[in-house]
Amino acid sequence: MSKLDMAAELGALLKERGETVAVSESSAGGLISASLLSISGASKYYLGGGVIYTYPARERILGVSDEAMKGLRSSSEPYAMLCARTMREKMGATWGLAETGASGPTGNRYGDAAGHTCLAVSGPVERVITLETGDDDREANMWVFAKAALDLLQDCIKEEG
Repeated sequence: MSKLDMAAELGALLKERGETVAVSESSAGGLISASLLSISGASKYYLGGGVIYTYPARERILGVSDEAMKGLRSSSEPYAMLCARTMREKMGATWGLAETGASGPTGNRYGDAAGHTCLAVSGPVERVITLETGDDDREANMWVFAKAALDLLQDCIKEEG
């Protein structure tokens, strides 16, 4: 089984419910979107996404201004929720899913260690969590972040009923 198969149950659930998702990710580097898109019929539920890895991407893709960032910093729970809500609203999706963190091998400029990420879901159920892997393996963290984000979305969908 491919690592990308980790979204199979989630994709089936979204299709069954007729719901959609839009994704904002940073340190997962596109693996969340790739996992969702690896499922046959993804066009029924995946509306789009972006790798918001830099300030220009945050400004140009998400449309999040410096003004909206006052009091916020990247790689934080409030920022993750802002990204999830913004992507959901911009794309008209049922669910917005966001990830922002530091995959490694070093931490980020905000003082977070490698293996730190914040994940958020915005939709009928909203939830935000912080994950710390304690690992500095960049690729391993990227896969852990992607899986955790997909699991968080699936849990929220199931909670909504």
